[in-house]
Amino acid sequence: MHPPSHPSASTRRHFLRWALGIGAALTLPAVSSLGASSSQRTYRVQRGDTLSEIARRFGVKVRDIQQANRLKGDRILAGQSLIIPGTGPQTDALAPVIAATQRLSVDRSRWQYIVAHHSAIEQGNAEIYGSTHTRRGMENGLAYHFVIGNGIDSGDGEIEIGPRWYKQLRGGHVRSTHVNDVGIGICMVGNFENHPPTDRQHASFVQLVDYLSKHCVAPDYTFTVHKWVDRNHTLCPGKHFPYQEMSRRYRA
Repeated sequence: MHPPSHPSASTRRHFLRWALGIGAALTLPAVSSLGASSSQRTYRVQRGDTLSEIARRFGVKVRDIQQANRLKGDRILAGQSLIIPGTGPQTDALAPVIAATQRLSVDRSRWQYIVAHHSAIEQGNAEIYGSTHTRRGMENGLAYHFVIGNGIDSGDGEIEIGPRWYKQLRGGHVRSTHVNDVGIGICMVGNFENHPPTDRQHASFVQLVDYLSKHCVAPDYTFTVHKWVDRNHTLCPGKHFPYQEMSRRYRA
């Protein structure tokens, strides 16, 4: 959510009236991606994975994975390689991040945290939030490094890259100065006190964190969420964020 605290109901109403007049979402070019076929890719099963969780990450149906891998049930094993069918549009969500990051000089040792947020409101995108943060006096605008859309003001599962990532600047997404200095902020649009992320947001979030953890952050980095950093100050990213799954996957 937007630091430092949850907005009041009146503030949200004012923001929505203002935000809806801003205009179109920041758009990013579609790029063919990931070195895999646009119609399928493979995934190596991790300890604790379930078939339903894997399907949700990639925005596909369980039965499609079963059919592609000739599985008769839901049993999968750690280390098993699965074909993930029909992921063309979804895998494209990460392609702009990969293309942009490959052109940057990223000091992996600097980035020690990946921090998850929700926006706490249903509307918005990187451009809208960036304008709001600038108006609040934030020197570098958008507080987050990445914003993942929910289909309202940007694409469902679209990953928008913020200026702080392009310029490799510190974040402004939590109260902790240290975590802002060395933490990558990812905000998913929506109020997850009321509902979970969309399937495409969920899939894009996992793919983004997987990519960052393998290529952009220190090997001993910490995955965390806003309310675990700024304890007793916020509910972000909301009660419907998949804490258990993400904690298991990223050892939070």
